[in-house]
Amino acid sequence: MSVATFANWVAKTANLLQGDLGAEPGDRLALMLPAHWQSAVWLLACASVGVVVEIGGDPADADLVVSGPDTLEEARACSGERVALALRPLGGRFPQAPAGFADYAVEVPGQGDRFAPFVPVDADGPGLVVGGEELSYAALVERAREDAGKRGLGEGARVLSGLDFDGWEGLSAGLYGPLAIGGSVVLCRNLDALAPQALAQRVESERVTHTA
Repeated sequence: MSVATFANWVAKTANLLQGDLGAEPGDRLALMLPAHWQSAVWLLACASVGVVVEIGGDPADADLVVSGPDTLEEARACSGERVALALRPLGGRFPQAPAGFADYAVEVPGQGDRFAPFVPVDADGPGLVVGGEELSYAALVERAREDAGKRGLGEGARVLSGLDFDGWEGLSAGLYGPLAIGGSVVLCRNLDALAPQALAQRVESERVTHTA
């Protein structure tokens, strides 16, 4: 995905959050998704609105929940808005939308291509809860830049990440770190299942400079 295409998905998702779902700064969203490009879209859309993302948070305590196809039953504990993602190729929809959920792939295409928050987002306000730790947006960016430096990432770095988004390490390596320094990411699930030769071919074909 190009920067422009990714930004368009983020804008549409932020408009869905703020408009149709009525989310406001400080609201809590339980994110129940694996490492995936659509997970990255939701993380940045929430930051655009000021919604606090709780990675693997308890849906029963959240104002909203965003779930993949494997966690729908747990996500039903949320009494607020529920959004489901099929995580199919090219952002495809469910054959039939899960009862009690809005199908993201159905709802997002009609949203606006540009986003402006009703209320400016406070950089020092809470932005992400991961591993029991709450980070402000400013702290998140600072930590991501520090991590990028430790990994030797510079502008233009391209990171192949097989880490999940269930903890800070995966989020930093597979999204926030490269983003903070102007790099790009190749997300690959089940990377450990690749044979060494196949992994080397993947690294070469994707022009990868660093792996995680």
